[in-house]
Amino acid sequence: MPSYRIRTATPDDLDAARSVMLDIVYRDFATGYVPRWHADIIDPAAAYLTGARHTLLVAVDESDGAVVATAALDSRGPAHPPNPPWLAARYPSGETAQLRRVYVRSEHRRNGLARRLVHALLDFAVADGGYRAVYLHTDPGVVGAEPFWRSLGKVICDEREVPGGGQGIVHFEVPMGPGAPLPLWK
Repeated sequence: MPSYRIRTATPDDLDAARSVMLDIVYRDFATGYVPRWHADIIDPAAAYLTGARHTLLVAVDESDGAVVATAALDSRGPAHPPNPPWLAARYPSGETAQLRRVYVRSEHRRNGLARRLVHALLDFAVADGGYRAVYLHTDPGVVGAEPFWRSLGKVICDEREVPGGGQGIVHFEVPMGPGAPLPLWK
């Protein structure tokens, strides 16, 4: 079984992390890179390394030192638009830890990396002390994404079930702190 190390990204990791993220948006998403949605991918230092309440984690394959997965957290809640106004009000910026860019290169999937990364982000959110909720959204068209997030969180809004379908996105809240799911990797 491969061995991976999860750690906070450093400036030296940013090119490799960006490569993972861009590979995923081009290979797994139907959209490819869209500046208004993915600007943090181009400048992850500004998005995740400069704010004390934000973080970018990487998973490193210990056999060759390659960054093979990413996961990020920031204090920006979901914006309206494009998200429903009630959702933006329920998860305001500053009080909401939003999980982003939980991406694993395809050849490293099914090794528990995404789950390990998410639990490390939840630990970060709890240690911060200022977050009251953990939120994320996913595109159910990405193979495996929706079942993975359903295993960790609660669906708050499935836009496929609302009149007009919205963007077809599924929004989740993931529990943190006491009573949260136990990390399977500890």
